[in-house]
Amino acid sequence: MARLEYFIKRFLLIVPTFIGITFAVFSITQFVPGGPVEQAIVRMRGASGGESGRGATARGAIPPEQLRALQEHFGFDKPLHVRYWKWLVTDRLGMTGASYAFPNRTAWDLIERRFPVSLIFGITGFLLSYLICIPLGIAKALRNNTTFDLGSSVIVFIGYSIPAFAFGMILKMLLCGTVPGLPDVFPHAGFVSDNFDGLPFWGKAQDVFLHMCLPVLCYTIGNFAVLTLLMKNALLEEISKDYVRTARAKGCSIPRAIWGHAFRNSLVPIATGFGGILTVMFAGSVLIEQVFEIPGMGRLSLEAIVGRDYVVFMGILSLTSILGMLGQILSDFCYVVIDPRIDFSK
Repeated sequence: MARLEYFIKRFLLIVPTFIGITFAVFSITQFVPGGPVEQAIVRMRGASGGESGRGATARGAIPPEQLRALQEHFGFDKPLHVRYWKWLVTDRLGMTGASYAFPNRTAWDLIERRFPVSLIFGITGFLLSYLICIPLGIAKALRNNTTFDLGSSVIVFIGYSIPAFAFGMILKMLLCGTVPGLPDVFPHAGFVSDNFDGLPFWGKAQDVFLHMCLPVLCYTIGNFAVLTLLMKNALLEEISKDYVRTARAKGCSIPRAIWGHAFRNSLVPIATGFGGILTVMFAGSVLIEQVFEIPGMGRLSLEAIVGRDYVVFMGILSLTSILGMLGQILSDFCYVVIDPRIDFSK
């Protein structure tokens, strides 16, 4: 019952937390220089050859009536709380608001096109991270202080020391034919080739696979060392506890003591990242997508920030905020599934 109450409270807290996050960021975007009104003024000056229009002030500003018209067009003539309410309710968390950069498209139109691409890359990288790192961490724990443990630790820390985007640039340079004389094995950019629609089924599958190899490898290496060492240390800690020694004293075999008792408890620290599967299409993907020119959510968010397209940026923020909070609840639920002894009432 205490667990049910805990999860109900967590779900109810999503609403005020979401409002707090989005209102704070929305307020900042409304006052940051270089917003849509300023950009419209710059375009108007550029269209007039840089000359100040009739009625302009000595500072080169546009006439006051045009400035008021621009503010009214973008909604900046209304108080902050009114603008936020319009974004929250009328524009449905900003998803139906028109993009500043693409006036004929809403934020959701742009997000909907990029979402599947990032989802494929993110989930593939997320699953590979756990499928590789958990067995590797277990193997390192069972062979602690051996040659295998020391050798794999060197590889793990080398991978950890290289930022994912830098690793991607190295791979792109070595394997994508960008440097004369080096092999051209993988495509250097994009999600599919230009002739993708004309390829047969297996040709399309091969094309997507080749485009995914290097970016997914970069996604995976970002969490590689942390998850591996976390799994190793958690399992070593559980093996050294009294209940495992007691099981061994009662005649339990070593494999049964490890896999039947210690392994499940050692997954509790790993469960903190399980909820991250809901936000894998956003976290850490901006620079990787930029390096490989992948049309995904990370690149869209970067373009929205650089281009001051606050409608799209706020739409992405609302989506990531909700998914992030749901991911935290999912992680807590994984705690309960892995270790039923966990009591959230304390």
